[in-house]
Amino acid sequence: MIPRVTISDDYSISRLIKGGWHLAGDHGPIDRAQAVDDMATFVEAGITTFDCADIYTDVEALIGEFRTKYPDHARRVQIHTKFVPDLSDLARADRNLVERIVDRSLRRLRVERIDIVQFHWWDYSVPRYVDIALELDRQRKAGKIARVGATNFDVPHLTEIVDAGVPIVSHQIQYSLLDDRPRRKMVDFCRQNNIALLCYGTVAGGFLSERWLGQEEPANTFANRSLIKYKLIIDDLGGWGLFQRLLETLHRIAGKHGCDIASVATRAILDREGVAAAIVGATNTRHLSAHGQISKLALDAQDIVAIEEALKDRTGPAGDVYELERDIKGPHGRIMKYELNK
Repeated sequence: MIPRVTISDDYSISRLIKGGWHLAGDHGPIDRAQAVDDMATFVEAGITTFDCADIYTDVEALIGEFRTKYPDHARRVQIHTKFVPDLSDLARADRNLVERIVDRSLRRLRVERIDIVQFHWWDYSVPRYVDIALELDRQRKAGKIARVGATNFDVPHLTEIVDAGVPIVSHQIQYSLLDDRPRRKMVDFCRQNNIALLCYGTVAGGFLSERWLGQEEPANTFANRSLIKYKLIIDDLGGWGLFQRLLETLHRIAGKHGCDIASVATRAILDREGVAAAIVGATNTRHLSAHGQISKLALDAQDIVAIEEALKDRTGPAGDVYELERDIKGPHGRIMKYELNK
């Protein structure tokens, strides 16, 4: 079974969270009935916390279908969704928009209250993010949301929201051996403010796996947006050669412990300060047995030193959390979809 962690009062989640982005249509066709049945299998394996979003096309509705088909399983599940207003809506975002999107999520998920709603804001130059965070907290006080979280904020702007009195309990961020931006300031800030880190990208869309070990650098034509996204992170890290050195190191560590590269990469992040859980993206249950091995894996000091040594020549990614992705005209920003909440 997957270990659990308490992140707020008596609220506990599984330390591996089932991600929902991979069911949103950018990773190939989805068999709805199979996706619903797979959710039950994840719960049976101890992965009882599900991550989704208002902008993950149809994923909230899939979870709602799961809840109806498997009511006993559903009672064991924690649901984290997101509030992500479209870029074009930021300037006019208000109480009505927040309430409309939250109410829609409640209907889709078929719940009376959402465990955590995680707030994302595309453009800080539109200065309404504090007001909207306060509106989400108003929804919490009204009983529609149990807790307010954040996703992809940098330290200065998350500070503004916390200083305004919004009780942020979690922050979902990209954090992996390839992307260490949270280590610069965010980890300390969240520790000081009792904010749990929920981390996505720990296996970089599958790049941190045996599949890519010893492979030539691919052309920038990939089957899904995850691979496009994380190849950019590899480029920022220092390039394909450095990435291969990391994979070779992880492969040796995995052999030592009798597991795979992805398990080592995920365990290394779970062991870092402030990390409550890792989000594992999956379109099916193919890797579920490997996920179960992560809780048994204990990396030793020698393993950690070897990983740090493999990454000593890294050159990036630069900046604060999600800073590169906020440049709409830059390579990271150009692959984003900003109008998904219509």
